[in-house]
Amino acid sequence: MLRFGLCCLFKEETVSFRTTTATALATIPRDRQLFKLSEICLHNARSLLLSLKTVQRLGIGAFRIMSPLFPRMTHPEAGYTLDSLPDGQTIRAILETCRIFASERQIRLSFHPDQFVVLSSPHPAVVANSIRELEYQARLAEMVGADVINIHAGGVYGDKQAALGRFWEVYDRLPDAVRNRLTLENDDVSYTPEDLLPICRERDIPLVYDVHHHRCNPDNLTIEEATELAGATWKSVGREQYCHISSPRGGWEIGNPKPHADYIHPADFPDCWRECTMTVDVEAKAKELAVVRLMSDLQRINLD
Repeated sequence: MLRFGLCCLFKEETVSFRTTTATALATIPRDRQLFKLSEICLHNARSLLLSLKTVQRLGIGAFRIMSPLFPRMTHPEAGYTLDSLPDGQTIRAILETCRIFASERQIRLSFHPDQFVVLSSPHPAVVANSIRELEYQARLAEMVGADVINIHAGGVYGDKQAALGRFWEVYDRLPDAVRNRLTLENDDVSYTPEDLLPICRERDIPLVYDVHHHRCNPDNLTIEEATELAGATWKSVGREQYCHISSPRGGWEIGNPKPHADYIHPADFPDCWRECTMTVDVEAKAKELAVVRLMSDLQRINLD
């Protein structure tokens, strides 16, 4: 009933992804830029397929694809399309293989754009860049069959309701390929589940409930209530609920509880989740080791 997810990278498995910077690309002619980018994107496409085969072997049921799978694709100077790359057709074919592999083995795929994607920003340039990035990730999501592009609401900017109002305005302008996958997540600083649930209900946006963030940034809802109310936003669009779990690096009693630990403490896993049908992304520094250990710990607890 529970599907556990790995976030982007591996700790010990031999899977790697490559990247580059706009600064590095600017030092070479455009034809060499495209050749270099093509090599990187081809490598990363192959690594994505290897990632899916690896999580399937480990019994992990979901995988979050790293946002810069194709680095600098939306950059104003260094940007490119797959069709402009020498290996573009091969890359597309590998992505189609990834889609089929994930679909046949019921591996759920998602994206979680970087923090610079802020639809509620009062700055038009930030919003424009955010939309461009979301459109890029929606194109990737269509090619590989990912159903979730998860973002945060952004900053408060001195007026939370005005910020959410800007979010609404921008959301209504987004292409269907983005809106059909877009989800909102409560964060550990600004927006609680209680803050986001009204906008989620109003626009049929599923709420990704992060229980660690909720513990760091609580509201009037219990974990059980937040889980149920967030679940209703997924039911309303006919999709499986998505949640996040992590543990504090230094524990809950001492220091800052926001940084993530290497592994998940079993006591941090909500009891009310154990009988749910949902996807749970494990956000932990030990990556696949943490996911496998959590699955083992919960199985042992259930047997006890």
